Amino acid sequence: MSVKVEKLEGSMADLVITVSAEEFNSAIKRAYEKQKGKISIPGFRKGKVPLSMVEKLYGEAVFYNDAADDLINSTYPEEAEACGESIVSSPEISVEQIGRDKEFIYRAKVALKPPVSLGKYKGVEVEKTDIEVTEEEIDKEIENVRERNSRMEEVTDRPVKDGDITTLDFEGFVDGAAFEGGKGTDYPLTIGSGSFIPGFEEQLVGAEIGVEKEVNVTFPENYQAAELAGKPAVFKCTVKKIREKILPEFNADFVSDISEFDTVEEYRADVKKEITARKEKEAKSAREDAVVKAIVEDAAIELPEPMIETQQRQMVSEFEQQLRMQGMQLSQYLQYTGGSEEQMLESMRPTAVNRIKTRLVMEEIVKAENITATEEDFDAEIQRMAEQYQMEADRVKEILGESGKKQTMEDLAVQKAVTFVVDASVEKKAAAKKSED
Repeated sequence: MSVKVEKLEGSMADLVITVSAEEFNSAIKRAYEKQKGKISIPGFRKGKVPLSMVEKLYGEAVFYNDAADDLINSTYPEEAEACGESIVSSPEISVEQIGRDKEFIYRAKVALKPPVSLGKYKGVEVEKTDIEVTEEEIDKEIENVRERNSRMEEVTDRPVKDGDITTLDFEGFVDGAAFEGGKGTDYPLTIGSGSFIPGFEEQLVGAEIGVEKEVNVTFPENYQAAELAGKPAVFKCTVKKIREKILPEFNADFVSDISEFDTVEEYRADVKKEITARKEKEAKSAREDAVVKAIVEDAAIELPEPMIETQQRQMVSEFEQQLRMQGMQLSQYLQYTGGSEEQMLESMRPTAVNRIKTRLVMEEIVKAENITATEEDFDAEIQRMAEQYQMEADRVKEILGESGKKQTMEDLAVQKAVTFVVDASVEKKAAAKKSED
């Protein structure tokens, strides 16, 4: 078995892989052994028809395709690694020579990691982000805490008001006739949530418990049910229950209940500290993104199309896995959204291109600056992963294996390269905006 690399334009290459005639003949026999139980010919018991008889009746090439698939699947991974090239796409296979007692020769057209010409990556200028926390932001954060500590209280002595959580029955009519999907019983609706047709919730304000109220709305022109789009409708609604969200008063007692602080002033100071830390983290992330983006834009790379396509398919696969974790199939998602896998692939193309270019540029900086990840870096990453997945560190190492360790070390080196270019960047004050007359 041997492999020869023929370089093509645009970071493409053909791997010409040759498999011995003996191996091809063995693959034919394996294909025959798998299929012989299904072969029935008069004069022979099922599964006992000799290979020579099968080839005589159906042609010598009857098992060629199966044998070729067997050999390609078993030899390509090993030969792709042995060729010494950085392959970044799935192979496009074409058979060059096939036949009994002949060498089996096939081509695997692949994309190779393209060359990267770095531009400026040290001393990149980015706008400085000034960290400021306003009293309004502190108030908003405190309001969120009050919301999280609120309680629901049933109301019986007043009509519906904005913000109430109602339980209602309703039925919708268009041109005097009830329509499919327009009826609900014991439906929970928060007034002001905007979850119903525009105008619906506003008209329930003032409704009394147990008293039917008519709500008049017009379906949007782009409504999902085409037969209802743009049509006026009347909903007969009856509010059965009203619940009101009661927020706790923000005072020293509340502060001492939810925190380690005793006074409102101490708590507000701590909230300001938390918001500041969050903004600093966001600013750091934004600076990193800006620096990397500038470096990638200043580099010259021509990506081979199969490399982009491979990344797109990988992103779809990742999304499909996320859907499965939520109990949904990709086919269901596409049906609900009215899209296709082809449209999804195309929508992911810009992100795929950016992801590839960013990785290639950072890998080039790793080489240019001789950046390496140490065993201590690896152990720290293993510990982080162990804590994240609640596993023993040794078990994480076992799952990763040698190939996983190699990939992790490369990832860590790339992250070090990102830290390097960010540390080497220069922050400048944002230019003052001109006031408009």
